[in-house]
Amino acid sequence: MMNLRAALAACCLLAWQAANAGAIDRLHHFLDSTRTVRAEFVQTVVAKNGRKPQTASGSMMISRPGKFRWQIEKPYSQLLVGDGDRVWMYDPDLRQVTVRKVGAALGGTPAALLAGESTIEKNFSLREAGDSEGLEWVEALPRLPDSGFEKIRLGFSGSELRAMELLDSLGQTTSLRFPRLERNPRLAPSLFHFTPPAHADVIGE
Repeated sequence: MMNLRAALAACCLLAWQAANAGAIDRLHHFLDSTRTVRAEFVQTVVAKNGRKPQTASGSMMISRPGKFRWQIEKPYSQLLVGDGDRVWMYDPDLRQVTVRKVGAALGGTPAALLAGESTIEKNFSLREAGDSEGLEWVEALPRLPDSGFEKIRLGFSGSELRAMELLDSLGQTTSLRFPRLERNPRLAPSLFHFTPPAHADVIGE
């Protein structure tokens, strides 16, 4: 009977800890338990001067560590692919491909936070940011001075990542909402390879 009581007490304690975990703990759990991600997103960009926001939508896929595919579908098409060595950005309208090495392209950026290793404190300083919009928020402050971002906020509903907000060094705020996010789906390796189209100009490394 004592063993049963001890087991029940341990289960209750674990349930209480899960229910009362802070946003930083939720972020660590998300990264520790997630190898791949497939999600739909809605993106809103607001300039420092507050002019009319720009909205876009699309999908993202991540294969950790270091590989990702970010596809903007509306109102224009743009593709960003990280293959673990280089990051490729393809703009079909301009017929242009920009390529950079991962180290130079990522650093302390959002892609590094989601697609990088679980030990995110190497590139970010984390702090609790309270509750708002029905989500628990954590702030990630880049340790690198030239990351291009002032701070990144991640919003969790339970253990699920639902939102990101990015404030860049120019005062522009990018908000991302994930209406549908699937963790650990099976993703084809070919999704994280990119071959520039024959008609496109290639700029970069």
